[in-house]
Amino acid sequence: MHNKVLILDFGSQYTQLIARRVRELSIFCEIHPFHNIPDDVSTFKAVILSGSPFSVRSNDAPHPDLSAIRNKVPLLGVCYGAQYLAHFNGGEVAPSNTREYGRARLAKVEKHPFLKDIPLESQVWMSHSDTIKKLPENATQLASTKDVANAAYVMDDSMTYGIQFHPEVYHSTDGKQLLQNFLVDIAGITPDWTSDAFVDTTVARLKAQLGNDKVILGLSGGVDSSVAAILLHKAIGPNLHCIFVNNGLLRKNEFSDVLAQYEHMGLNVKGVDATEQFLSELAGVSDPETKRKIIGRVFVEVFDEEAHKVEGAKWLAQGTIYPDVIESVSVNGPSATIKSHHNVGGLPDFMKLKVVEPLNMLFKDEVRRVGASLNMPAGILGRHPFPGPGLAIRILGDITKEKVTMLQEADAIFIQELRHHGLYDNVWQAGVILLPVQSVGVMGDERTYEKCVALRAVTSTDGMTADWVHLPYEFLQEISNQIINRIPGINRVVYDISSKPPATIEWE
Repeated sequence: MHNKVLILDFGSQYTQLIARRVRELSIFCEIHPFHNIPDDVSTFKAVILSGSPFSVRSNDAPHPDLSAIRNKVPLLGVCYGAQYLAHFNGGEVAPSNTREYGRARLAKVEKHPFLKDIPLESQVWMSHSDTIKKLPENATQLASTKDVANAAYVMDDSMTYGIQFHPEVYHSTDGKQLLQNFLVDIAGITPDWTSDAFVDTTVARLKAQLGNDKVILGLSGGVDSSVAAILLHKAIGPNLHCIFVNNGLLRKNEFSDVLAQYEHMGLNVKGVDATEQFLSELAGVSDPETKRKIIGRVFVEVFDEEAHKVEGAKWLAQGTIYPDVIESVSVNGPSATIKSHHNVGGLPDFMKLKVVEPLNMLFKDEVRRVGASLNMPAGILGRHPFPGPGLAIRILGDITKEKVTMLQEADAIFIQELRHHGLYDNVWQAGVILLPVQSVGVMGDERTYEKCVALRAVTSTDGMTADWVHLPYEFLQEISNQIINRIPGINRVVYDISSKPPATIEWE
């Protein structure tokens, strides 16, 4: 196994960012909740304690037993983690006298391997209301800011370090260097986590795990399921049976275009057009959650019927990625339904299939790099994310075939022109929303009373947060003119300039 790093999650909003920064150093890491420390910590070459919204002085704060880790494995406490190590080793943690949130600069940096190539005045990001007033007797101060005396320290055993700032956020300009100092120079970890290495080890593991068994995979046309399919295909060849269901809510021509792409990739794919079945079940339904549940149920019915046609199938493959896994075992328990619009949910127990998830340790950007290592077409790897329920959650209100066609046409214009103007790859996700309102317009010499659509384009890394894209006014004007002039029934176009949070990427 690769050199591994264990990240113990105390509930910080930045925990996934720590993992991402570690992975960027080509070092493999896993996130585990603080109350579920792995039995054999010796399999990890280093441990990082995350931040937390709690105060270490609170009785209900996370207080795990670290006796299996301290002085046995190189240990780094970040923010709450640093305060935890200080508090339970004889130091003093107390409420801060000054606000310690936001950018700060290191005013003191000791010469030490932990701080190699970290200059004075290096910008760091603080986010805490408590502070370490006094270090434990066996600790040495390594760095300070103007307001935070003990910004970084080391225990005298030289295996345990603490920092009260967040090296994982971009605002800490030398944060990546600091993590490299700790993991490579101090913990002695060899950076060997690469997409090529992942492909080799995963294909070998899948061959051993699956043998000659048949596997069924539901393809969506998206990046995750496509990369999962190619990995499985390399491992088991024609024993992989892919099913691509058209729910009638895909983008314009997407069903035929994606099927054609998969054919060129050598996959064993069956396309199932269930458009009429989905639209019939959705007729007259306006509630967003009800729409999602109907789509999920009908998808399962269609998929199950097709899966039974594959005789002797024993496995169900899914394109689950690491953020989904982390959320399902998070400190606060399984996540709420805030993301339910992204997926149609899992398949029921009655399918009696074992599950294989070849991507369940990867972040989205890592999935794309693995796909590149597999020489997959750039057109698939660069595709914007698309919600499982498709255009159903971009048609606000009830769904009709006419509305779907209208939205498909508007969406096609937007996506096509983003590509034509070289803007598509600068956007993480884009789409058009058909609004349940009508507005007055003028066409020729006549008044119109027609529909309004909203354009949505955001930048993001993994969809957890997102910001709206500053598309050129001239481009937006051109899109508006094309949509209004070419699509009967639409006479107004608006642009959504909301960020996530507080808004979400999708409207339903």
